[in-house]
Amino acid sequence: MPKKKKFKVAENESLGECLERMREEGYQPVRRMEQPVFIEKNGERVVDHQEIVFEGKKVED
Repeated sequence: MPKKKKFKVAENESLGECLERMREEGYQPVRRMEQPVFIEKNGERVVDHQEIVFEGKKVED
């Protein structure tokens, strides 16, 4: 298993559910990244939503 792994929060998933999924796979969050997702509307680029990605570090037992 890799020592670090990225976990993207799914569209219909809460932050808590994503963090729980990380714990089940044996990772703990060490970094949270957010980036805007743009769409083109009426010829302009506008922000549609924020994409949240957690970076997880393997928990050593």
